[in-house]
Amino acid sequence: MPNPKRILILGPESTGKSTLASDLAVHYDEPWVPEFAREYLDMLDREYDYEDLLRIGKGQMDLEDKKAKTAQKVLFCDTDLRVIQIWSRHKFGEVHPWILEELDKRVYDLILLTDIDLPWQPDPLREHPEPEMRAYFLDQYADLAVKSGFPWEKISGSRSQRLEKSIDLIQTHLFN
Repeated sequence: MPNPKRILILGPESTGKSTLASDLAVHYDEPWVPEFAREYLDMLDREYDYEDLLRIGKGQMDLEDKKAKTAQKVLFCDTDLRVIQIWSRHKFGEVHPWILEELDKRVYDLILLTDIDLPWQPDPLREHPEPEMRAYFLDQYADLAVKSGFPWEKISGSRSQRLEKSIDLIQTHLFN
């Protein structure tokens, strides 16, 4: 069974995480893990609550584990439990213990933190387009990246610049 290197693409809303994950997957001809929350929230006929965040977290990790079985060398993860941790703490003032315990078990070989330098793209599932909130969340994600102990880098610029920088970082951190 393959044990691929896992690259986490982390960042606030509307910062190009899914695009970068998809572009990297195409470049490396490897799978990527989409954001489970999108599918889950699209099917919800009400506003999400605290318990939904636990379901989303478990769904995300299940999807990541399934996709890891199909990867040869590297798996690109569009988000992880850190997103659930930040949203849960921000919206509900607490984080489910399972999320925190599972965070301690997950290992990523590199975190690519997507910057807020891309224009906001409106989407019914996104909640905080205000520049000060985008900066606030970026700081939260950067803090979690530092605390993770995993190598991490901030990714900025245009789509092509982000892809090029990410490929260089992946080669440097994982394959040299």
